[in-house]
Amino acid sequence: MSRPVVPIEKCVVNPPQQIRKVLPFRGALLNTLTVVIGSVIGLAIGKLLSPSLQNIALSGIGLVTVGIAVKMLFSTKNILIIAASVAFGGVIGKLIGIDLMLAGAADGARHLLGGLDSGFNEGFLTAGVLYCVGPMTLMGCIQDGLERKIELLGLKSILDGISSIFLAAVSPAFGAGVLASAALVLVVQSSLTALARPLEPVTKNPRVLDEATAAGGAMMLAIGLGLLKVSPVKDLPKEVYLPALVFAPALAMWFPKIGSDANSETA
Repeated sequence: MSRPVVPIEKCVVNPPQQIRKVLPFRGALLNTLTVVIGSVIGLAIGKLLSPSLQNIALSGIGLVTVGIAVKMLFSTKNILIIAASVAFGGVIGKLIGIDLMLAGAADGARHLLGGLDSGFNEGFLTAGVLYCVGPMTLMGCIQDGLERKIELLGLKSILDGISSIFLAAVSPAFGAGVLASAALVLVVQSSLTALARPLEPVTKNPRVLDEATAAGGAMMLAIGLGLLKVSPVKDLPKEVYLPALVFAPALAMWFPKIGSDANSETA
């Protein structure tokens, strides 16, 4: 009796699919790794730079950050949504102590690494917020969670790795904070990847995504101005505005006519 012939494609294991099942957070892990590698390189380069050159590098990053932030901010269809989200989000963030929680995490990491100066906290918070805010983070994590594809997070990983080189070169303490921010990147992006299914509607609605992008742009603008040492923004706790990233898309979903009404009045 002849045995049934089994199609060869059923006998061959597809390595990419097998890896995807084993590593559901590949994008977050890749992004974390590039930040670590970039930070280590930046710390080594920073030892060769004088303080004046370090300041020039930091200011350059600040200028680029401001430019990206302005572009993101112009994504909004109604500035009132962003103004309300940032203002209300900042108040809520301060009331629930987001700045204290992140500062406590930064202090713990700083003491664990030998008690570096306060530049560590600044590097940790600046890099952490910078790497976790923006549409590529949200869309990339959702893509990884739903489709097991990491194209967007792969591109973001390259960009973050390059920026971490320059950020970490600013000073030993600041650079160590940038290196430690890789842990924050891992936690945030892994969480977003795990929540990909409930967050998917945000990426399906262009207007909602635009408002979330614009809110992130407002935060990045504060970070960029802080890197440029612009008073009083440099002393502003940027992390308290993180709830704005939730309020902006929520307002866009709950009040879909706000943007069109405002635009018609302006016209």
